[in-house]
Amino acid sequence: MARKKYEEEPENHERWLVSYADFITLLFAFFVVMYAISSVNEGKYRVLADSLGNAFGKILPPHAPVIREPMPPALPAFPVPPLRSLPLPKKRTGEAALRREREAMTVIARNLLKVLSPLVSEGKVRVTQTPHGVSVEINASVLFAPGEARLSSQSDQTLKAVALVLKNDTHAIQVEGHTDNLPINNAMFPSNWELSAVRASSVVRLFVENGIGENRLVAIGHGSNQPVGSNDTAEGRLRNRRVELMILSRLPEAVTEVPFGTALKE
Repeated sequence: MARKKYEEEPENHERWLVSYADFITLLFAFFVVMYAISSVNEGKYRVLADSLGNAFGKILPPHAPVIREPMPPALPAFPVPPLRSLPLPKKRTGEAALRREREAMTVIARNLLKVLSPLVSEGKVRVTQTPHGVSVEINASVLFAPGEARLSSQSDQTLKAVALVLKNDTHAIQVEGHTDNLPINNAMFPSNWELSAVRASSVVRLFVENGIGENRLVAIGHGSNQPVGSNDTAEGRLRNRRVELMILSRLPEAVTEVPFGTALKE
């Protein structure tokens, strides 16, 4: 009887998968252990170590001490300064308004200089742009007779020309009367206070009659308390007898005075 031939079993080419699976399992266990060691909870580590030890033949001692790496020192906490706000648009708006007001004052000064140019050239009027607005200094001899507060015919034309320039403007106007220090005492004016105040009022009244609103005007009498020349000389006293028109800026500022005419002759 012939022997039955048994077929040889084919060679298994996937046996490496078994070793690979064991390697992956051990690698997974290693990372689990590393994760457990990094944990600060010692109780959980011990439970995990016991479990892994029972599963993998006591790879780790059941109660291995936890080795903790020293923590790096904490960086000091520096206070964060608050953010500074950017320049407000209001400031820029204010600067633009200031520039426009300065330009408006310059236009007024030039227009006044134009109508008063003959008197400026004679040294009887001075136009100046000041920190407070535009100043027009008029010698009293142009407007009044000595010791009088009634406007002369010559001054009528001069002040009407000024009123024409300021009529359609909206700035406030301050009219100031000044005298020298020589005392006056008559039935009309007991002192230089009354003389300077009435002279300023006479100019205000003419402005009102020529279309300038009363609410824009104010009259002030300074007497001899604000001299611009020496009262020891006839020329100085002539300079001190004056009426000053002040067109007030809505936004006064600290700027250098800009003369628009020649200085008054003393």
